[in-house]
Amino acid sequence: MSLWTNVKRVSRYGFIGFIRNGLVSVAAVFILIIALFFQANLMISNAAMTQTLEELKQKVGITAYFQPTATEDQVMATKQALEALPEVALVTYTSRDQALADFRERHANDQLTLQALDELGENPLGASLDVQAKEPSQYETIATFLDARQTEGTSGIDKVNYSDNRLAIERLGAIIDSSQKNGITKEIILGICALIIVFNTIRLTIYTARDEIGVMNLVGAGHWYVRGPFLVGGMFYGLIAAVIVLVLMYPILRFYPVLIGLDPTAEILFGSFDSFGYYIDNFVLFFFSIVGAGIGLGVVSSYLSVRRYLKM
Repeated sequence: MSLWTNVKRVSRYGFIGFIRNGLVSVAAVFILIIALFFQANLMISNAAMTQTLEELKQKVGITAYFQPTATEDQVMATKQALEALPEVALVTYTSRDQALADFRERHANDQLTLQALDELGENPLGASLDVQAKEPSQYETIATFLDARQTEGTSGIDKVNYSDNRLAIERLGAIIDSSQKNGITKEIILGICALIIVFNTIRLTIYTARDEIGVMNLVGAGHWYVRGPFLVGGMFYGLIAAVIVLVLMYPILRFYPVLIGLDPTAEILFGSFDSFGYYIDNFVLFFFSIVGAGIGLGVVSSYLSVRRYLKM
C-alpha cells in the first residue's frame, strides 16, 4: 500500500472521528478559540504598547544648554562628538535665534515677559542640543559624557537637564522591560493551559474509541495507522479554531474592540493606535501566527495524549 494511500486514509479517518465525536470536538475547538483570541489580543496589545513606547522614547531625552557666549564651533564640536557615540540615536541642534523664536511663541500671550525681553536689547538664550538615545538605559552614559565636557570648561555647555528627566527615563525603561516580560509570561501560561485542555480532550476521544482501536490492533493495523487519526483530529481542532478567530477578528476589531481588551479608555494610553488598521495591514502575520499556533497546539496536545494513553 502506497504512502499516499495511507495518508489519505488516515486523514479521512481523522476527519470522520472529528465529526463523529460531536460535542467533544466542539469543546476542543471552543477552548482553542479562547486561547487563540488571547494570542491575538496579546499581539495587538504588544503592538499598541510598542508604538506608545516608541512615541515616549522620542519625547524623553537629554538637552544640553549652551552659554549665550558659546560659539557655533563649540556647539558643533559637541554635536559631532555626541553623534559618534554608539548609544546616541539622534542629536537635534537648536540655534540661539531659533531658541528665541520658540520662546516668543510659547509666551505669545504674556506681554509682560515679551516686553521685558525686548528691553534687554539682546538675545539672552543660548543654543541647545536635544539628544535621544537608542535605549532608555543609555541616557546615563550620555549624561556622563556631557558632564565631562562641561567640566572641561571649553565646550561652552551651561547645563545638562538629565537630572530633571531622570525619573521619567527610568520609569520608561521599567515599563519597557515589564511589558516585554509580562507578554512572554502570558503567552507561555496560555500555551500550557491550552495544551493541558486539548490533551484531556484527546484522552477522552481515545477512551470513546477504545473498542474500534482494539479491533484495529487485532487485525494488525500499523503503529501510526492507529495513532494518525487522532493527530489529524488535533490538527482539525486547531485549524477550525484558527479560521473562526481570523474571521471574527474583522467585525470585532471594526465595531467592538473592547472584546479583545482595547476599550476606549485604553486609547488614552495607546494614543492614536488603530487596532483594526493594524490587523488589516498585518493580516498575513496574523494568519500564519494564529493558524500555526492553532495547528501546533492541536497536534502537540494530540501527540502527547496519544503517547500517554494509547499503548501499543
